[in-house]
Amino acid sequence: MIYEKKNIFWNESYQIVGACIEVHKILGCGFLECVYQEALEFELNNRGISYEREKELEIKYKGAILKKKYIADFVCYNKIILELKACSGITEEHKSQVLNYLNATQFQLGLLINFGEKSLNYKRIVL
Repeated sequence: MIYEKKNIFWNESYQIVGACIEVHKILGCGFLECVYQEALEFELNNRGISYEREKELEIKYKGAILKKKYIADFVCYNKIILELKACSGITEEHKSQVLNYLNATQFQLGLLINFGEKSLNYKRIVL
């Protein structure tokens, strides 16, 4: 049962990561995150992957909805949070950030994508 949960939305994740790899293959590392966001939006459109860019999500705390909203870089397929980075490496803080977003929004899967390294680096984070 735990193994199944870790593999949730596997096909969708594969499609998203493929789009990210294409962006990184063409742009490489060294740009600001906003450049990768724009290029990824172009690539998601080309591949027919459904998404919302800079989607505002409610944050739940003890059953209440907070006034402050979380703005996801992308929400793909209406169920996967996509958090982009353009830094020298993925840190534990980045992973914790995505895990917190999942807990607060009740999404089950987040993809942490880092375009700032020589090769694209990504992590699947499952709630």
